Amino acid sequence: VQLVESGGGLVQPGGSLTLSCEASGFPFELSAMSWVRQPPGKGLERVSFISRGGATRTAAESVKGRFLITRDNTKNTLYLQMNRLKPEDTAVYYCAKSGDLGWSPADPRGQGTRVTVSS
Repeated sequence: VQLVESGGGLVQPGGSLTLSCEASGFPFELSAMSWVRQPPGKGLERVSFISRGGATRTAAESVKGRFLITRDNTKNTLYLQMNRLKPEDTAVYYCAKSGDLGWSPADPRGQGTRVTVSS
């Protein structure tokens, strides 16, 4: 399993970013996927989940209405569109290959991409 995130960076509060995750080494279209994040000094937390075909999506309450998870199974790529970013969204963001019922800490994930929201 290989997962490579990209798209992080420094953004002002209220701004937007789109993260990408290129997947390889497993049948991407047969795997649910998740985005998780680790804020500075804190543990991993769920951000959003998408089912194999994309019909089911869930999001943490803290990002609902601001973040959108999507996937392109023809490109083996997962995305996270982040809008109206807040300083509390500052974290390292990871994509993770998930089970059909959601993410667990043991699921394989990439090396992460850092998002910093600051003025």
